[in-house]
Amino acid sequence: MIRPSIGANKLESLLQPETGLERALLMDTSFQKGLLWGLPRFGHPEGTVALHVREVLDNINLISGLSSENRQALRLIALAHDTFKYLEDRSRPRDWSKHHGLLARRFMEDYTSDKLVLDIIETHDDAYYTWLAERRNSSSRNLSGLLDRIGYCLQLYYLFFKCDTQTGDKTQAPLRWFEQKKLPFDQVKIKDYWPWEKD
Repeated sequence: MIRPSIGANKLESLLQPETGLERALLMDTSFQKGLLWGLPRFGHPEGTVALHVREVLDNINLISGLSSENRQALRLIALAHDTFKYLEDRSRPRDWSKHHGLLARRFMEDYTSDKLVLDIIETHDDAYYTWLAERRNSSSRNLSGLLDRIGYCLQLYYLFFKCDTQTGDKTQAPLRWFEQKKLPFDQVKIKDYWPWEKD
């Protein structure tokens, strides 16, 4: 599922790397392959991972008062978070050891030792899965388990979850659910909720 309209040579102009590390990632052929993977689908009408990443980066740019350190961390998370979807196991039952977040974390461990960045990359979809489990009355995931894992970096986790969720035509219900839990993080406005999803 590689969309031919974006080539590896266009990734740098699309994603506009700001650091040597970001540039190094865009030079890696397996990273390039992941960024070029994807076709338009529900939640991701933009198609390729690279175009989704561009949307997430644009959202990061809309966060006011963001420190340069947190901005750099969010950009790194954005670049890597979905880039290994092309290697993800899609069989049923699902092999969670081959989830794209964990695959991305393992790849990024060769580039950074920043635990916060690595943990958010690995767990970036967990708020969504927790919302889904609660909605289905399943005990497979719960909010306290998620907070045990990412509570130490909850503010940055929330910021990334919001930047990632307010893209494409993704449902905003998991984000609203997360914000309504009144967890100890400062809420920010990036975009309005999509008009068709307002309560």
